[in-house]
Amino acid sequence: MEKEGGHNLTCPEDRHVRSFVIRAGRMTEAQHRAVEELGGKYLIDVSDLKPLDLTQSFGRDAPLVLEIGFGMGASFVEMAKQDPLRNYLGIEVHPPGVGSCLKLIEENALENVRIIWFDAFEVLSRCLKPQSVDILQIFFPDPWPKKRHVKRRLINDDFIRLVSPLLKHGAQVRLATDWEDYANQMLDVMTRAEGFHNSDEKGGFIERPQWRPLTKFERRGEKLGHGVWDLVFIRD
Repeated sequence: MEKEGGHNLTCPEDRHVRSFVIRAGRMTEAQHRAVEELGGKYLIDVSDLKPLDLTQSFGRDAPLVLEIGFGMGASFVEMAKQDPLRNYLGIEVHPPGVGSCLKLIEENALENVRIIWFDAFEVLSRCLKPQSVDILQIFFPDPWPKKRHVKRRLINDDFIRLVSPLLKHGAQVRLATDWEDYANQMLDVMTRAEGFHNSDEKGGFIERPQWRPLTKFERRGEKLGHGVWDLVFIRD
């Protein structure tokens, strides 16, 4: 994939089942402008797929929150705004979301946020150092509801084995979905994952945590009676 806006990041050859598709949503003029004007400030270039020096990227050494798939960035940016003592690194592949998030970062004058516009599997496999992540969060990933597509769901045994070495001891894995079937899959995967324990004493889901902002999408779902399931697992 060659990114719009002049930042030429080419995804390597596909070597795994993708948990996403590049949707055809067009970038607005404001999103294009954000990439052109702000990309150099907030985007981290990983086209060489070498290990990152995040202290250099952020200009400081601080606990790291890694979010995979931040959508349009509203919730991600709000969390970073409320939590200035941590660095926030977001990975996203969809161009409109990247442009929107860049715009929000600048509007809020945040210094603790950086974005990687690339396939998360490649970044996790080759760019992040062991025991570098304090919090991993994945909120409302694509549910792939059709049975033939379930294998594309991001949260599975292989994915957890991939990210486990990147997490510090005591790190949190924060997950949320509005698909009950996927929620149960997440719970099953994390419960059997070696080296993790559920923050919920009863071994189930938790109430919506105050640190996760309520999105417009979630508010709309609540009005329609849709449930949302949250999990937090701790790395031993």
